[in-house]
Amino acid sequence: MTFSIAARCAQTGETGCAVSSSSICVAARCAFAGPGGAVLSQNVTNPALGVKGLALMAQGLTPQEALERLLTEEKAPDYRQLLLIDGEGRHAIFDGDQALGVVGRATGLDCVAAGNLLADPGVPQAMVTVFERSEGPLAQRLIAALQAGLAAGGEAGPVYSAGLQVARPGVSWPVVDLRVDWHDTPIDELAALWERYRPQLEDYVTRADDPEVAPGYGVPGDSR
Repeated sequence: MTFSIAARCAQTGETGCAVSSSSICVAARCAFAGPGGAVLSQNVTNPALGVKGLALMAQGLTPQEALERLLTEEKAPDYRQLLLIDGEGRHAIFDGDQALGVVGRATGLDCVAAGNLLADPGVPQAMVTVFERSEGPLAQRLIAALQAGLAAGGEAGPVYSAGLQVARPGVSWPVVDLRVDWHDTPIDELAALWERYRPQLEDYVTRADDPEVAPGYGVPGDSR
């Protein structure tokens, strides 16, 4: 029901993930990014694994060590598909025996991709290839990878939701958290949302850090 990618930017240290699915609100359950890594918890989803995975990597565990801990503590690991990456670009991946339909995975430089119920097992590799060749902000590269996954076949049926999270070192909250929860072309809509948000991103970071020097809000009633 899902195809996704987790990655980091070697230049900025940002980590993030992007995901699309036929299910509604996929990013709310599957995508998790923190200052030191990103986790995707998918297939028959347990969102708690995303939260726990980020916490374990924040404690200093490598993605592989965190994955092994998650699988040890998870009561139904065969139903889970997990992807983890940390701020150094190390990654880990797991496909449970009960992963649905056609399952694929691929790893590359600073990225890992996977999916289930895929139209073609080569979808994750298409995502990795485009991510490695792309340039620009991490969010933009993750969206390009999603678009490549869709072009390579995507899910076996139509997708209706998509989401994107990006976190950066020193900021405790995801600086990018965009979601399309139900739309006929969710990945295109996600790309459009990013283009709207991109020029405002740093303003929101500044407002959180130092409101006195932040730019005005540009809304009725704002006299700044």
